[in-house]
Amino acid sequence: MLSTDRRLLPHSAAWFGVLCLLAVLCFHYPEMLTSQEFRSVYTSGFARGLLLFGLVATFLVGTVAILAGQRRRIALIGLVAASLAVFLGGATVPMDKVAATPYSLGVDWFILSLFFSAVVFIPLEHYLAHRPHAILRPGWRTDVCYFFLSHVLVQFILIVVTTTTTTVAATIAIDPVKEVVIGLPLWAQFLLAVFAADLAQATLHRAYHRVKTLWRFHAVHHSSRDLDWLAGSRVHLVETVLTRSIVLLPLMVLGFSTAAINAYVILVGLQAVVAHANIGVRFGWLEYLVVLPRYHHWHHARHVDYWDRNYAIHLPIVDMLMGSFKLPRDGSWPQEYGVLKLETVPRGLVAQTLMPFRGDREYEEHVA
Repeated sequence: MLSTDRRLLPHSAAWFGVLCLLAVLCFHYPEMLTSQEFRSVYTSGFARGLLLFGLVATFLVGTVAILAGQRRRIALIGLVAASLAVFLGGATVPMDKVAATPYSLGVDWFILSLFFSAVVFIPLEHYLAHRPHAILRPGWRTDVCYFFLSHVLVQFILIVVTTTTTTVAATIAIDPVKEVVIGLPLWAQFLLAVFAADLAQATLHRAYHRVKTLWRFHAVHHSSRDLDWLAGSRVHLVETVLTRSIVLLPLMVLGFSTAAINAYVILVGLQAVVAHANIGVRFGWLEYLVVLPRYHHWHHARHVDYWDRNYAIHLPIVDMLMGSFKLPRDGSWPQEYGVLKLETVPRGLVAQTLMPFRGDREYEEHVA
């Protein structure tokens, strides 16, 4: 698909150009557009180098796309955005020391996460796909919008989550238990945190499927007709806040250290992408120890026998304990993905955001 999809070059130029323009704006308005927590992960020199690479790539790929007659208007969007980025200073924008701010958008987190996720997973899914499909498959724009919102609003989501969980955890925490947990070595805390969080997440996940009101929110996530590294981003904002709150709560109640919780947050971010990835590798016995793509893909299968199965996101043993484990031994994959009633989920981020509040209904413009 990398070589045959004539949309790939112009869309790549457009996205490179837009990301470069956003990056330049981050240099101009760092207090407003960059996440205070994430800024410590990278240096300004690294960001400038990546921006310069993006500008060069935009002009190169965009020019090739235009000369080849491939979606010239889309390629031109990238060239115009990159030109505007250069006009605004490009990679040479001076930047003073960034002051601490209580609120900011995570545009830097969005840029870096999208870029490196695409660089890693697009080639992997091209060469290791279990079901080849175009990179720009149907619904990709919707998923990019979800990816954008979840990353840009990351600080506001964290504020809501930590505020609610901290208040509840303070009232139900058991000090003797917290003392035992905090006394464990970091590796033991991490493993226990993964199990506790996955058990809480799987319990809530089952409720999403069995409680009608909750299902309306969760149906958005299951509406993806093709699974890949980007499809896992399609999650309703209400579900995002609720899930993160419920998962974080037992970790705070039990008293896990900040280092153990941070390590878990890194794991859940990585595994959420991997579990949805279009990677058709058989991992043998490892599939029964860790949630890998084939395991989670069966949870997304448009098949009545799997609608209520495989809720865990980390450890299959959680589903074994809950009685919801189901994985074909023959190594097969689902034939189709999506909700059972496709007409109940509309297309597009705005319509899907409003959908849970509109009751049971069918849509003419639906995900089929």
